[in-house]
Amino acid sequence: MVGNQNAVVEFLRVVEAKEQVVAGTLHHLVIEAIDAGKKKLYEAKVWVKPWMNFQELQEFKHAGDSPQLTPSDLGVKKG
Repeated sequence: MVGNQNAVVEFLRVVEAKEQVVAGTLHHLVIEAIDAGKKKLYEAKVWVKPWMNFQELQEFKHAGDSPQLTPSDLGVKKG
């Protein structure tokens, strides 16, 4: 993570997830979190080999500010 290495990032939700089969599974995640009071998106790559009890964070980087939700994002229709 770029910036203050002692900052607390609070997990909110997984926004998107994809898997790639390698020697195990490489999970590509887009995660929404709160960092310094602002909602932000992060991209993470996690390599998992369950038969070896192996999990490794390959990459974690800031992907941009999280867009604000609108009523239509929540399935709410006006009128």
